[in-house]
Amino acid sequence: MAARENLLKHGLKNVNATFETSCTDSTAVEEKLFGQVEEDEDGEDGPVVFICGKCKLPVGDSLSWDGSEDGQNQIRLKRVTENVIVGKENRLHEVGKRSACLVVDLICQGCSSVLGMVYSSTPKSLDHKRFTFYFNVADIDSYVLGSARQMLAAEGPKEQPVTLEYRGSVEQQLTEMKMLVLSMAQRLEEIEIGLQEGCDEV
Repeated sequence: MAARENLLKHGLKNVNATFETSCTDSTAVEEKLFGQVEEDEDGEDGPVVFICGKCKLPVGDSLSWDGSEDGQNQIRLKRVTENVIVGKENRLHEVGKRSACLVVDLICQGCSSVLGMVYSSTPKSLDHKRFTFYFNVADIDSYVLGSARQMLAAEGPKEQPVTLEYRGSVEQQLTEMKMLVLSMAQRLEEIEIGLQEGCDEV
């Protein structure tokens, strides 16, 4: 539940089944990410996959959730996918007026976008920030597993794909039926001729 509240607080964008982003308010985000809260308050939310906001490669998921940074509009993950590259160059980052830290950037392997950072050196009071992946909410999107709704209408329970073998089988059956019909028509014609000849003799 805490993860859901933090995601909503930061207004993390949702992505539909085709990964097209949409800007929505917090109520719409709550409905899209977590379903109808009033109807399914006791049910569990599906896992959330976090993806690069630009190229849509997956970078992590909510099973690695470690919290959020309210003041910096960031989320924290304990683990990330191989699509995330940890930079090598340290840069200075000030958390507060007297809290200078060294950080390295988190870079998307697919499009080279900077998605967040990792604290490489901190004052003792901020040591808890190390060894965690910080993602900027503005640079990532999310997708809830199990949220897909679109389905193709099935034509019947015995529906099967049209393959070359299936097509050949159907054509063979049609040929056999055609021959049977022709044979029956010929036999019927012979019967009719026999009846006519019988009538003529009478």
